[in-house]
Formats: sequence, C-alpha cells, structure tokens
Amino acid sequence: MSAAEERGDARYDVPLTVPGPDAEPARRNGHRRAAAAAAEPTMKAAPAASDEPDTSADEPAPAPRTGDAVPNKPVAKKAMAKKAVAKKAVARKAVAGKPADGPAERGAGDLTPPGPAVADRPGDHWDRKVAKGLAFLRRRLAGDYEVDEFGFDPDLTDAVFHPLVRLLYRDWFRTEVSGVEHVPAEGAGLVVGNHSGTVALDALVLATALHDRHPERRYLRLLGADLVFRMPVVSEIARKTGGTVACNPDAERLLGNGELVGVFPEGFKGVGKLYADRYKLQRFGRGGFVSAALRTGTPIVPVAIVGGEEIYPMLADIKPLARLLKLPYFPVTPTFPWLGPLGMVPLPSKWLIEFCPPIPTAHLRDSADDPLVVFNLADQVRETIQQTLHRLLERRPDPFGP
Repeated sequence: MSAAEERGDARYDVPLTVPGPDAEPARRNGHRRAAAAAAEPTMKAAPAASDEPDTSADEPAPAPRTGDAVPNKPVAKKAMAKKAVAKKAVARKAVAGKPADGPAERGAGDLTPPGPAVADRPGDHWDRKVAKGLAFLRRRLAGDYEVDEFGFDPDLTDAVFHPLVRLLYRDWFRTEVSGVEHVPAEGAGLVVGNHSGTVALDALVLATALHDRHPERRYLRLLGADLVFRMPVVSEIARKTGGTVACNPDAERLLGNGELVGVFPEGFKGVGKLYADRYKLQRFGRGGFVSAALRTGTPIVPVAIVGGEEIYPMLADIKPLARLLKLPYFPVTPTFPWLGPLGMVPLPSKWLIEFCPPIPTAHLRDSADDPLVVFNLADQVRETIQQTLHRLLERRPDPFGP
C-alpha cells in the first residue's frame, strides 16, 4: 500500500464528532484540531480521478467558523438535536422565572431573548401588603416609632391615613395637581389655600396630594380651628396627622423648625358658605398667617383648589339647629339629611389643584407688626388665589366630567 493510500485511510479513521455548544471550554479547545480534521473530508469533495497525491492531511486544518454548513448529515443532525435540547432548557427556565446563563446555555446562534428575571405571580401583590401590615403592627406593639412635640406620627400617617385619603383624591375625585415645583424642596414654607366643601375634605386632600407629588415627599402641617381640637376622635386624628391649633405661636414654631405649614384663612366662613357663593373667597381675617410668615421670613405659596364646592352642595343652613348643637352651621344638601348616613358620601366631582409661584417675605421681616404691610400682603395672596380659581374653572367646564 502506498504512502498516499495509508494517509487516506488514516483520515477516515478519525471519529466524525463535533463538540456541542454546551461542551466545556477546555475540552472544546483541546479537540478543536481533531474536530477540524474530522470535518475536513466531508467539507471538501474528493477528486474523482487524479494521479496526484493528496497532501491535504499534511496541511494545518483551519479553525471552524460559526455558521459554516457541515454537509455530513449525522453530524448536522446531532448538532441540531443539541441545539433543540438547549432551547427547551432555556424555555423551561423562562417558565420557572430563571434567567438564561448565557450563549453557552442558550445555544450558539440562538437570538431568542431570555425570559423575565423574576416572574410576578398574582398573589405577590397581596403578599407584600400582608407583610407590610404585619411589619406595621410589630412596630406599633414594640413602640418603634416617633412622635414629635405636636403629636405628629409619620408612621401612622403613611400607613393608615394617607392610603385612605389617596383613594378619594386619586380614584374618586380624579385630582389633577400642578405647580408642585413652586413648593420649597427644603426649609420652611407657608401654603395658603381656599376653603370649601361643607366638610373640610380639601385640607386632607391637599396634604396627601402634596406628599405624594412632591419630589421630597414633604408633609404638610395643617393649622385647624379650635372646634377641630375639641372633638374627641377628630382631635386625635388631627394631631396624629400633623395638625395643630391655628394660632401664631404654633405656626411660628413649626416654621422656625423648617416645616411646611398649611393654612386656610377663610375658616368656617369658607367651608360653610352656600353653593350659590361657590368659589367666591371670603375675608382672610386679620392676616395672622402673614405675620407668622413675616416674622420667620418664610415664603408664602398660594394654592387654588377647584372641586371641593361640589362634593356637598350646601343649599341651606339651619341656624337654630346649629346653635343648639353648638356648630358653626347645620348644612342641608341634596343628599343630607334626607338619606341619613348615605348623605355623607361625597359626590364624585372633578378636582384641580394648582400651586402658585411663592411670594417672598424675607425682605419684610422688620414689617411684621405693620398693619398696612400685613393687609396688603394678605390681599395679594387672596387676589392670586381668586384669579387662579377663575382660570381653573375655565379648564373644567363640567364639575363632574372626566
């Protein structure tokens, strides 16, 4: 037998195997030349009749390139079977919520994107809610929460009160909030708004909406009338949510501590006005809020609230009954007292809240006791809110629209 024939026989003694895509890097590199030598006879057509000796076995075999077609059917079928197995493994991991490990596991040339890193099961949302509620109860039982000198409890406010009010202002009233960038990101600020609605839900909605929409998630410390803090249950809720009595000493202490304070200068005159006088601002009193802002050099941020007048349209005020019950007014609405407790359900009016540009007061600190400066500044705030109300009402022609 000639040397050429021996070399030809030796070539076909090499096993025709191609390492799969999931083979170890060391094994793949070690058998690269053997695999190339095995694939070489199948990729080249043998000469039909030639007297020249075949010297292909003496030349170094080129490294196989990705995507080269291998005409050897058993090898191609084996590679396709391995690729199908790799794809099924990736699919099983995607269903199980596990990410693919990379090209070696997904198969060479497989461009199918991997599945989600974590599968969101339907019960995960409620599991998180239950876990959050249990953590809250553990903190309350262990006393692991803080209350400031005014009785404000941020943990209770975030876990209980804000979620309840959030359902009202976001889903029931469909509230749109604008101008939050005018509220200071840090430091003291006095937010002055219009009051309405028979029941003062606008104060709660304003505080929750500001906390949710402000980038710094700031709390609004509301100033309430004396009547609020004389009622057994309401007074506790007001204290826990950050409220305090509407007096200059408390307001100045909060502003001096860098808090964001909310005040409604109309008081009960604004909340208890008839529906015929809706969105007409009442007097701002003697401007005590302006004096507190001037003494602390705090900017005043006017805010206009549209939508509160329609939740309990007040058609009449039974004054004798109000005096008997020691209330500032006794309202008669289309649903109360005719429907009993159901009359306390607010109508789903459309709300718009807009924060106006702040009015600086730092340059007027020496004029805190000047009545002329105080009244002029109070009128400026009142006029700003009134003009903003007119503009918002033009944007919302239908009180109960979308």
